[in-house]
Amino acid sequence: MADFVVLSKQDLAAVLDLQTVMDAVEQAFVQKSARQASLIPMLYHALHAQADLDIKAGHMGRQGIYGLKLISWFGRNPEKGLPALQGTTLLFDDTTGQPIALLNAEDIGLLRTGAAAGLGAKHLAAAGAHTLLLVGTGRQAAYHMAAMALAVPGLDTILLYNPHGADKAAARLPALQAEAQTLLAACGKQLTATVAVADDLPAAVGQSQIIVTATPAQTALIDAAWVALGTHFSCMGADVKGKQELDPMILKKARVFADDLEQAIKVGECQNAINRGIMFQTELAGELGAVMAKTMAGRMHPEQITVFDSTGIALQDLAVAKAAYDLARQKGIGTAVAL
Repeated sequence: MADFVVLSKQDLAAVLDLQTVMDAVEQAFVQKSARQASLIPMLYHALHAQADLDIKAGHMGRQGIYGLKLISWFGRNPEKGLPALQGTTLLFDDTTGQPIALLNAEDIGLLRTGAAAGLGAKHLAAAGAHTLLLVGTGRQAAYHMAAMALAVPGLDTILLYNPHGADKAAARLPALQAEAQTLLAACGKQLTATVAVADDLPAAVGQSQIIVTATPAQTALIDAAWVALGTHFSCMGADVKGKQELDPMILKKARVFADDLEQAIKVGECQNAINRGIMFQTELAGELGAVMAKTMAGRMHPEQITVFDSTGIALQDLAVAKAAYDLARQKGIGTAVAL
């Protein structure tokens, strides 16, 4: 049997940068659209009151692999000095079934989520978009900031909004800006946009051409009346039943795309508008991969509001994991184990 390769967090940092990840995620979406890659139904299981697990799996024929990502949440881990989220990605050869790699899933998850938000704007935002509003200043925010800088060359202003107060956004700003700079430096780029705190959400929404929502909110944070014509939303927070960040009327007015339509309808931002009868499933435009593949039009005119409902799919993780595996093998990085 061929060697099985284990790639640690440190190994991944040595082979992956955000641009490589964005390229891999874009190819994953395109291949899904062309039916060259497929998803396997998700599995969720509650272990007990303070722990659960999610398994997302898929098959990528062009890469010659299939695999899965298993993420576990243990709510009491921080009390033990451990991260609440634990995760690994496992790759298999699709011609033999042999396991080929086990990878730390944490950084891949952060990178591929930021990449997806940026790709939503790359393909759907209006030409000339220059102001980004990040709603949510958690762990993911720096990745969104850096990905948007790569995806939108004209970006000159980034506004940070924390639903719990401007002081919390201000406290996070230096670290987020520094981390975004580090991510971009690895790609040979710099963050040139001015980064500032937004304390008036309606005003910030109205002046932003691109808005990323990345919070655990369960009620709408952004009202349809605040949104300017031509705005693009990359909605990243809603990924389970009950989550919501947008007024459903925004989706009713918008041209809406998903990473996976079935998943978005069940657990994405779309669930709220559909469950309340504000819009029908048939009103969703399609999947972002079709826009990338140029088999479907994205934005139809400059004043159109667009939404990318990103719930996160296994193909993103698998495509990035395979890219990391290939680069690691080329560079002799990782721990080979004979199974």
